[in-house]
Amino acid sequence: MVRLGWAVRSRKYLGLALGVVVALSPIVMNPISAEDDKAAAKQPQLPVSAEQALYLIRSTLLTLNDANRSGNYSVLRDLAAPDFQARNSAADLALGFTDLRRRNFDLFSVALAAPQLSTPPYLDPNKMLRLTGFFPTRPLQINFDLTFQNVGNQWRPYGISVATPQAPPETAAAPAPAPAKKNAAQKN
Repeated sequence: MVRLGWAVRSRKYLGLALGVVVALSPIVMNPISAEDDKAAAKQPQLPVSAEQALYLIRSTLLTLNDANRSGNYSVLRDLAAPDFQARNSAADLALGFTDLRRRNFDLFSVALAAPQLSTPPYLDPNKMLRLTGFFPTRPLQINFDLTFQNVGNQWRPYGISVATPQAPPETAAAPAPAPAKKNAAQKN
């Protein structure tokens, strides 16, 4: 019964909210000017959206984390691009990520932290998508350099590089500026 009551109330509020959106829509929607079109055309087109880049980074590193925790690199390999699969067996991947696995380094924080990209997503000369940056975790930060190959309109891992250097020291917050003194010439 509580859910039914909530549903009825939420429909009432939803109707009110939709009425507000409809009422405001003529004000919010402005026509795009020719200058806006020119400015948009000057901006470089990214090969993936910010959301897609975040998904690719997180999913790849979390799959690597699962492989490190389980010692089974088959899924990581199977999800990768065919060229990656041809170059790497599951045993090769286990050997390549021995250090992370031996140290029990948990990459789980990539699920929660926001990555800092060193460069915007770009296509290299071989049409591979490159995502390079780091997660500002402490005491060790997680650096990544990921390459993806487009296979059947899906970006699949082609190269995975992860390093965990010591995080740089946090910069002390700058002290708040002192309140400005009023100039005698200023009007109150």
